[in-house]
Amino acid sequence: MSLTAAASGLVVFLLSVSVVQGLDGWGVTYSSTEICAVKGSTVEISCSYTYPSTWEGSVNTVKKTFWFKQKDGEPVDLTTVSEYAGRVEYLCENNICTLRIRNLSESDSAEYRFRIETNQAGGTYSGSPGVTLSLTDLSVQVERKDSSRANLKCQSSCDLPDDDYVWYKNGGNTLSGTSSLQVDFNYLDSYSCALKGFEDSPSPSVCVTGRDSNTVTYTEGSICAPRGSSVDISCRYSSNDCITSKFWFSPERSHQGQNPSQPEDLSEDSQYAGRVQILETERGRSTLRISDLRDSDSAQYRFTFKTPSFEWRSDFPGTTLTVTALQVQVITETYGQPYTYAELKCHSSCSPAGVSYVWFKNNEKIRDQTRSSYKGWIQLADMISCAFEGHEKFPSPAVYAPRRLSLSRPSAEIREGSSVTLTCSSDANPAANYTWYKENRNPDLPLLSEGPQLVLSSIQSSDSGQYFCSATNELGRSRSVNSFINVKYAPKLPSVSVSPSAEIEEGSSVTLTCSSDANPAANYTWYKRNRNTQLSYFSEGQQLSFSSIQSSDSGRYFCRAENKLGRSTYTNTFINVKYAPRLPSVSVSPSGEIEEGSSVTLTCSSDANPAATYTWYKKNGHADVPLLSERPQLVFRSIQSSDSGQYFCSAENSLGRSRFENTFINVKYAPKLPSVSVSPSAEIKEGSSVTLTCSSDANPAANYTWYKEDQNADFSSVNEGPRLVLSSIQSSDSGQYFCRAENLLGSTRSESISIDVKYSPKLSVTLTCSSDANPAANYTWYKEDEDSPKASGQIFTITDFRAEHSGSYSCGAQNKLGRSNSTLTLSVVAGSSTMIVNIIRTTLVVLMLISVFPLSLWMRKKNTRTHSTTGAHEPEEIELDSDPEYENDSHTAAQTEDTEEQEDMV
Repeated sequence: MSLTAAASGLVVFLLSVSVVQGLDGWGVTYSSTEICAVKGSTVEISCSYTYPSTWEGSVNTVKKTFWFKQKDGEPVDLTTVSEYAGRVEYLCENNICTLRIRNLSESDSAEYRFRIETNQAGGTYSGSPGVTLSLTDLSVQVERKDSSRANLKCQSSCDLPDDDYVWYKNGGNTLSGTSSLQVDFNYLDSYSCALKGFEDSPSPSVCVTGRDSNTVTYTEGSICAPRGSSVDISCRYSSNDCITSKFWFSPERSHQGQNPSQPEDLSEDSQYAGRVQILETERGRSTLRISDLRDSDSAQYRFTFKTPSFEWRSDFPGTTLTVTALQVQVITETYGQPYTYAELKCHSSCSPAGVSYVWFKNNEKIRDQTRSSYKGWIQLADMISCAFEGHEKFPSPAVYAPRRLSLSRPSAEIREGSSVTLTCSSDANPAANYTWYKENRNPDLPLLSEGPQLVLSSIQSSDSGQYFCSATNELGRSRSVNSFINVKYAPKLPSVSVSPSAEIEEGSSVTLTCSSDANPAANYTWYKRNRNTQLSYFSEGQQLSFSSIQSSDSGRYFCRAENKLGRSTYTNTFINVKYAPRLPSVSVSPSGEIEEGSSVTLTCSSDANPAATYTWYKKNGHADVPLLSERPQLVFRSIQSSDSGQYFCSAENSLGRSRFENTFINVKYAPKLPSVSVSPSAEIKEGSSVTLTCSSDANPAANYTWYKEDQNADFSSVNEGPRLVLSSIQSSDSGQYFCRAENLLGSTRSESISIDVKYSPKLSVTLTCSSDANPAANYTWYKEDEDSPKASGQIFTITDFRAEHSGSYSCGAQNKLGRSNSTLTLSVVAGSSTMIVNIIRTTLVVLMLISVFPLSLWMRKKNTRTHSTTGAHEPEEIELDSDPEYENDSHTAAQTEDTEEQEDMV
């Protein structure tokens, strides 16, 4: 074992080499062997220790450690020694233990040792040698410099620090400073010193001159006396002058402590009336005797005197009286039921030597018990006390086990989160230690807390329950009755249950239950979230019931619990009502007119839960065609006219099936290639009625226009409508016909169809117009008295020439440089056997000259030879045989003549 000792306070260390002692793991080490301290001060001696973890094969643990000084050969714990009562304490932690002794007196000078006691037999060890404590007094040393000046030195046998001193002059507090003081003095002055913080332990007053001066010296700095006894407090005083008055006083009692600087004669204090005597047994010595001591007599007592020219000041410390009562201390105890075996000791801090004791049990004197200790069996109801023999009227307070145990709690309602304090109290001496428990089903109740109060700083609902406390001291144990703590609290976060817990089908019965932990019980309110995500009030009560739930009841429901202490936050659950598909609806996109080739989407939608699956069908007469699609959308990437028709969709889920009524898809499209039919389909003869019919597949229905091609591959409109009716068809109606079909979406034409009108032979006249022009001329034919041209081009043919064709015809030749006309007259004369056609032809040729030299010369020469630029041809008369058998020949002759003319012009 190692042991280290250290001292603190108003002490001085006389250091020596550390001493280490040990044996088989036990050891003591002292860092100093001697300590010097001043009387009245405090000393601290610290020590560390070691011990073996096992002793004789068993686990070795420390049971007790204490300091002691050797007395009668037995180590006695200092805390049990009466002369140290109230002045000794241990400060122990982590194998370091400190002995602290206050108010040191001469009797405290001794050797102090530390002892270890373990749980094993023979497991004890004491550090020896220990620490020697020496005590010393302060004294004032005077070194006179001359008749009025001196150097004062506050000294002792301890090597004290040089600062923090207090000096007194003639009983007054002069100044603070070091251990040395230089003064100018009067021959009557006296001085004393003390260490700062221990002003109650000054040195004796010293006269600087060495002769009689004004001094007061107390016999003792402190006195301890038991209550009810008498005490003598003495001092010596001196003065070179005649003392006119003197008395004892207590600073605490001077004018009831209101003005300590004005001392009050103690013999005139009513508190001490009949109990105070002032004794003068010799000159310069005064004794204050106080009888029948009371606890209130504990105080400091001082002496003062006056001369005609001087007053002893009241600052100088006097004698401190401590009145103490006897106390019964429990040394050892052994618990039993209902008895406890204990060893008791009667002691006080002022135990006089050689006195006898009296012991009492339940106020009855115990026979043959005169020692300071008592051993015996004590019941829970027993009360044990002691007194000095002869002072039985002043017994010690009785010791007894805890009784009249009570548990107090707040009388108001306890709310969660508040601070609640449970207080356990009992009548017990020594004071009881308290432990707290909470009842539960576990027979081994866990300890909640120790101490007279159980503080639940922020009590929770889980803290509700039965509580009790136990009070224990060295003489027994007692338990309180249970106290029920009912914590009131606002509702906790509710929980929502749904019954039945399975899938909810429309029309079934459903109950929602809201539950919350609350005290007092909660009231419940139900809300439902609307489309604006806001909550709307729905119902009240713990349960929300739907006798026949509908799909519209689907949604998120919230419940809130509330009582007078507050309301909870919302708890929600989602109600998902399952139901068969409603009647589907069909939308068509785009919503406008549907054109062939466009993208069209048919969307089938139905309110259903779970979501429906969709199938599409197209009506086919009275039968349904096989399904087209199994998706909610039927998509035509490029819709065709053949896709027109009645469509419908079917929506289905696990709860049922629903079908949408037909929706018509009307695909608009441009006309298809028209077809042309001729009626009658047989040979067409001139004069008969012929109908041409044009038909085309189109949506919307097409409008029709008929066209006939001319000899120049140009065509002109001849009729509108799906039919072209030629009620008396003529040979001139022969030709290529086609029709055009058109609607808002487009147009197309048919293939050309040839109409060949059969007729008997006819007279045909061909007129040919030619001119010399560069650039080449365009030709237009006109008939007299008609505004519109008859034809365009060099050749104008009149087939089936008749009398109504007679008249003047003109040919116009034009290019960008000019225009020239040529006119001729056709007349028909009918004879009995022949038809004479007189042709009077006037030709006006205007030659357009081009500045191309060779071509111009050649053309000019040729024209000069052939025509006159200013003249006109003479009219000619041509006769043709009008008989049918010669008609074609005449026609041929006329053509031959025209051809020759043209060749001449070229």
